[in-house]
Amino acid sequence: MSPARGGEGLVELPEVEVVRRDLEKDVVGRRIRGVDVRPQRNAMRVIRRHARRKEFSDRLSGRKITRVDRKGKYVLLFLDDGDVLVVHFGMSGQLIRGTKRQAMAPHTHVVIEFVQGGDLRFVDPRTFGEMFVTAGDELGKVKELDHIAIDPLEDTFTWQQFSAELARRASKLKPLLMDQKFISGLGNIYSDEVLFAAGLRWDRMSDSLSSQEVRRLYRAMREVVQDAIRYRGTTLDDEAYVDLYGKPGEYAAELKVYGRKGLPCRRCRTPIETLKVSGRTSFFCPQCQS
Repeated sequence: MSPARGGEGLVELPEVEVVRRDLEKDVVGRRIRGVDVRPQRNAMRVIRRHARRKEFSDRLSGRKITRVDRKGKYVLLFLDDGDVLVVHFGMSGQLIRGTKRQAMAPHTHVVIEFVQGGDLRFVDPRTFGEMFVTAGDELGKVKELDHIAIDPLEDTFTWQQFSAELARRASKLKPLLMDQKFISGLGNIYSDEVLFAAGLRWDRMSDSLSSQEVRRLYRAMREVVQDAIRYRGTTLDDEAYVDLYGKPGEYAAELKVYGRKGLPCRRCRTPIETLKVSGRTSFFCPQCQS
């Protein structure tokens, strides 16, 4: 059984990257026939930056998707007229490919129908996620995208750069790793996994790390994120995350500490412990992390 999320999880970078890659293979080159913003009132929360349903749908109808990018935990679908559909999943948002033969899942708020057949559905029970259309040359003015920091998957991100930023911040490691203005896309699950892989406690000060510890942390961050993508993300008991085809990710079975309170550490057999860090439950091995 997957670890329970406990109501505090978010869709993190690996899950967003899996969906981005799926979209890149599946919807690039497809033309949008029409857009249905569902009649339930909550649907307007999903497109809250648009005043009316028609304004949102008119910006998309007839347009072809030319490429799909990701910035932090935002998915960007570029259109052939220069506009960009921006998608953020919040705590429970999902993009699901569907067909007319498939019933709408509960909490389906937006349906994008393609000329070539099939559709793309945005499902979000808690409606903290959102979709909005902006002009491509206005992306830099979207404040949520403007402050996004270092991306662990970027080739230009070096351990020397990481070391300098760690020293400059002088912060406890766990809150710092979760700070979206420092590292992009890490949340509660993967920050715990990265710190375990690096053998570092959550409360180590970032400016106290040796160069060897910095390299360990840098390597752990990249490897954990890449492994999670390879296993197609982490789906916990609440199934808040599924991929574009509605399938759960398989990384939950690989988690070393997250969701394993009281279970033996996979390295040393010491029971995994928890504590609250910035209001979030954090998991760690008291023996392996120092």
